[in-house]
Amino acid sequence: MKGLRYGLVMAAKEHLAAGKRITRLEALVLYGVSNLPDVISELRRQGWVIKSRPAPFAAALTRLSEHAKVVPPANLPTRDIMLTEYWVSQ
Repeated sequence: MKGLRYGLVMAAKEHLAAGKRITRLEALVLYGVSNLPDVISELRRQGWVIKSRPAPFAAALTRLSEHAKVVPPANLPTRDIMLTEYWVSQ
């Protein structure tokens, strides 16, 4: 199981290393990483410069729509819900 978890975390790291932004929602749906802040903390300990900012849930859904179909409930205020978005600083 540890090897599988390592592979999932590696995929999220590669996503960030490619210059892409990621939220917890995207990490979970795309890579199966359930605790992205732990991955971010580990990367920072390794010397990576990771930036973060609040981003609307709708923005994460838009990025996800390129890879997966995620349909939130109709009454969910996707523009009002904020997620933390992470990226590697250049």
